Amino acid sequence: MRNARGAGNLLGAFGILGTMNDASQMNGHRVLVDGMMGSGKSTFARALAARTGLPVIHLDVHYWKPGWVRPSDDEWRERQRALLTGEAWIIDGNYNETLALRLERAETVVFLDTPWWLCAGRAFVRGIRKPVGEMPEGCEDSINRRLRDEWGGVGRIWRNRRSEPEYARSEIMRHGSDTTMHVLRSRREARAFLDAVCR
Repeated sequence: MRNARGAGNLLGAFGILGTMNDASQMNGHRVLVDGMMGSGKSTFARALAARTGLPVIHLDVHYWKPGWVRPSDDEWRERQRALLTGEAWIIDGNYNETLALRLERAETVVFLDTPWWLCAGRAFVRGIRKPVGEMPEGCEDSINRRLRDEWGGVGRIWRNRRSEPEYARSEIMRHGSDTTMHVLRSRREARAFLDAVCR
C-alpha cells in the first residue's frame, strides 16, 4: 500500500496502516469509498464524481431486488463482479463480507473515518428524512422502512464501532496492497480532499 509523505497513521483500529490525504495522489480511475454506515460515503462519492467525471456506483442501489428482497450471497457477489468490470468508477458501500472483491479492482481507497457517534446521529436523522439520490429498482420508499432500517442501524453502528474498522483494516492490508489509501476523519478533511481534486 502506498503511503503518504509522513501523513501519519490511521487512528485507533487501523494501527500502523499508513494513510494519505492529498487528493493529487489519487491513483488510477477506480476509486473505492468505504466507511461505517452514516459516515457520508454516498454524499462524498457523488461530490467526487462531480469533480472527476468518473461514473459513480452506489452499492445500496444494486443490492436490493424489487420489493426490498435481499439477494443470495452468490447473486450479490456475481452482481458486484459485473459492476466492477469497468475501467473507471467510484464505488461506495460498506458490505464488508465482499470488501475483498472491490479491493481487488480498486486503485485508490478513500476511507471515511467518521466518529461512530456522528454516524449514528446521521442514521437517526435519515430515518425521518426522504432519501436523496437513486432508489433500488422496484423498491418503494416509506417512512416505516426508513425507521426500521435506519434506526435499527443506530444500534448496529454502536455495536460494531470497533469491529467494523478492525475488519476493514484486515481486508485492506490483505487485499489492498497495490492501492493508494486516503483516510478522511472529518468533513473539513473531506472538503479539502475534494478541493484538491479540482487543482
